Amino acid sequence: MIDLEKELNEAQFEAVTTIHGPVLVIAGAGSGKTRTIVYRLAHLVDLGINPSSILLLTFTKKAAQEMLLRAGKLLGAKMEGVVGGTFHSFANFILRRFAKEIGYSSDFTIIDQSDSQDIIKQLKESNKIATKDKSFPKKSTIFSLISKMRNKEIPLDETIASASSHLLIYLEDIEKLYKLYTDFKKEHNLMDYDDLLFNLEELFLSRKDILDFLKKRYQFVMVDEYQDTNLVQGRIISYLAGKDGNIMAVGDDAQSIYSFRGATVRNILDFTNIFKNSKVILLEKNYRSVQSVLDFSNAILKNATEKYEKRLVAVREKGIRPQIIRTISDQTQAVLVVNKIIELSRKYPLNEIAVLFRAGYQSYPVEVQLNRAGIKYKKFGGLKFSEAAHIKDVIAYLRLILNPADFLSWQRVFCLIPKIGPKTVKRLFDSYYSDKNYLLKVCKSNEKVAKIFSLMNDSSVKTLKPREILEKVFEIYEPYFKAEYHDDYPRRQAGLDELMQLSSTYTDLEAFLSDITLEPVEPYALEDPLEQYVTLSTIHSAKGLEWDVVILIDMVEDRFPSKLSQLEPEGMEEERRLFYVATTRARDRLYIYSPKTLVSKTGEPYLTSVSPFIEELDKRVFDEFKETYSGNIRKVSHKKKGLLSEKSTNNSNNKGMWCNHKVFGRGKIIGIINPNKYKVYFPGFGTKVLIKDYVEIE
Repeated sequence: MIDLEKELNEAQFEAVTTIHGPVLVIAGAGSGKTRTIVYRLAHLVDLGINPSSILLLTFTKKAAQEMLLRAGKLLGAKMEGVVGGTFHSFANFILRRFAKEIGYSSDFTIIDQSDSQDIIKQLKESNKIATKDKSFPKKSTIFSLISKMRNKEIPLDETIASASSHLLIYLEDIEKLYKLYTDFKKEHNLMDYDDLLFNLEELFLSRKDILDFLKKRYQFVMVDEYQDTNLVQGRIISYLAGKDGNIMAVGDDAQSIYSFRGATVRNILDFTNIFKNSKVILLEKNYRSVQSVLDFSNAILKNATEKYEKRLVAVREKGIRPQIIRTISDQTQAVLVVNKIIELSRKYPLNEIAVLFRAGYQSYPVEVQLNRAGIKYKKFGGLKFSEAAHIKDVIAYLRLILNPADFLSWQRVFCLIPKIGPKTVKRLFDSYYSDKNYLLKVCKSNEKVAKIFSLMNDSSVKTLKPREILEKVFEIYEPYFKAEYHDDYPRRQAGLDELMQLSSTYTDLEAFLSDITLEPVEPYALEDPLEQYVTLSTIHSAKGLEWDVVILIDMVEDRFPSKLSQLEPEGMEEERRLFYVATTRARDRLYIYSPKTLVSKTGEPYLTSVSPFIEELDKRVFDEFKETYSGNIRKVSHKKKGLLSEKSTNNSNNKGMWCNHKVFGRGKIIGIINPNKYKVYFPGFGTKVLIKDYVEIE
């Protein structure tokens, strides 16, 4: 018998030994979630329960294999018989046996994303849909919209409106393709990944006898990362376990951050309503971070509208308080971040330092400064600045202006023009340096080619500042940009805006290009595994990882939370959870940077507001610093600013509550300003300071 009391803390022990009935384990960040699942698997088998009656559902095959392997080591035997794997692999296992019950044969073929896209392209061509419309969405975009619609279970028009509203003009054709795609799969005995789940549900609903058979077989159901399940996965679990079956779901509502993939936090929040007589067990003992980091993370969740109340407690020391640094701009933010990395590298290996951000483009200024400092880095969850296709397009224009002999840039720039191919580009290039007759002939017949040559040959252009040159380039490039990247150009626009912003700090084009196009870090496989590098990552890509030091940048309104998320309260709540996930990646140190100004596309600075998630925090859980115009960092005294303490009785109980305003609608009170004002965050409008008499408390 395994000595569970010795190996587990009190909450883990309760979760492992609660065998019967529905159990929800809320596993806070760093609280030993995997350990709890592993010991429960081993404990079930140790009790003599038949392994074949245990079903373990995870989100990756690797996770299931690791858990079963570790459980087997505890028992000194393999966990043979336990069915462990992903939702999709389980669905495939069941459907192979019962496929004929839903109109398929058991030898159905599972198609991957690439297959699906090729089918959609084939159907588009064979049915002559938008044959001459070059702006029609690519096959990958159409498949993505269809999959998102199915995972979120919302109508196609709503899916397109929320994800890519500029594609609504193609709604009728996309709907037609979706029907053709659905019929094609059924006719040819094919299932895509989404079909596996929905067809399994169809089987359960149409054949109650089969469902009853499976419920008797799998008497102990365990689900990992329950907060990441979508609606159909949640229903599949409820069918298998029944309303009062032996199910243990493990997850953390505070780490539900994948709604864009179809995941819904409702599954975990509604667990106790779905399963009768549920027991909820909280894992709050954290083995990762110092308490000062956890105090900060706990404070983030304080104002969450719906949650399981928990407070992470460290087994480690207190540690230094997280720091919030208000920089003058996002450009100085990048400089200060790299200076901080250099300072920290005296104590921590570079591999233990991570810079996190909400969106991939936000790290571009930091990348430039890291390159300047000669510090290697790896970026996850987004391309390096100079690797993004649309950025490379624009840089090619700049390279041509600086160096007309750059043939690679000729190819990239001129091949964007319709009906201009590699052979024509070669003739244009040769003509430019020998007999210009061909070049002049093409310019007379093609206005687009003529505009590019005019830009290249204008000697005055080279004397302009990089930002001014980019403005001229954008005038030419914009039509190609919207045509070439029609499906997602609004998203890519942020990268172009950032490029313009970066250029505004330079006076010389050659210097600007040199900084932008420095050699990227070599792929990991080619490097010495002991080589040190800083990690740059989006927060989504950082989930499940941890570092000694975490630096979070761009903590300002409209960047974090993102502008789109502010359109509805649910989006704001997910952004809050994303902030929580970011901070709980840190073991020892947490630094959060919030620039006071950003630079517009025209090069003009504009003021920003600090993220509302920072505004609403208890000031006792962090130290605040401000960058001075001399480049120094000065600590801020909250007392001198007259900020309200928790002992204040001036409507302090309204902080964190929702209210309504005649103009701005529904918002959340994030601060109180004596004697009679509220600071209110309104989704879609940002933070406003209002006299309290003009808002109605809900």
